[in-house]
Amino acid sequence: MINFQKTHFITSAPDITKLPDDTGIEIAFVGRSNAGKSTALNCITNQKNLAKTSKTPGRTQLINLFEIEENKRIVDLPGYGYAEVPLTVKKKWQRSLTEYLQKRKSLKAVVVLMDIRHPLKDLDRQIITWAALANIEVLIILTKSDKLANNARKNAINDVKRQLIEFGCTYNLVAFSALSKQGLNEIKEILNRFYSEFQETTAFPDFPDNDEESDEELDIDEQAWTKGYKEEQ
Repeated sequence: MINFQKTHFITSAPDITKLPDDTGIEIAFVGRSNAGKSTALNCITNQKNLAKTSKTPGRTQLINLFEIEENKRIVDLPGYGYAEVPLTVKKKWQRSLTEYLQKRKSLKAVVVLMDIRHPLKDLDRQIITWAALANIEVLIILTKSDKLANNARKNAINDVKRQLIEFGCTYNLVAFSALSKQGLNEIKEILNRFYSEFQETTAFPDFPDNDEESDEELDIDEQAWTKGYKEEQ
């Protein structure tokens, strides 16, 4: 079993050209800016300040790399859906996330974090659809599960499961609370399985170069990037 508490920061990069060598196994964490991504990373690694948290969403503006052990890394990608930033910043985040997902060969699995009360927004759907096309593993974490009563939580989970049928991909779904630690052990077990299954020599599905066809593979539009944050607070 991997000791996630050994996870340590490696580097931050504005785009994939500034990342370390494209080898080993990387699992990317991605989600809306208010989904609790940094809090989840800190909980998984049992560290208070590994990923910087803030009361102001949208603080993750770079691609942040963390190493658990040799050739096993966690990647914290810029959050999306936060409207109160300049358009130039939105486009920069959009470009960084898209390029990483499409071109990073060491990417082996994607963890999509969604507030259980507001799941499967437009960009969440786009990323899950892309993962299905790429035939890579997906772990969906429904965060802030403590915000719902038991029956409401069960209904929300079942509703997400029903909606996920349309994507036609294999996925793992966990309801998670950083407060109560609900789902934490299951998340660690799934991540451990991901790292164990993938060897460095595992082939990653090929994507076209960054042309028209590639844009269609992961078509992140500006509306999906910023839509809906204020009404979800």
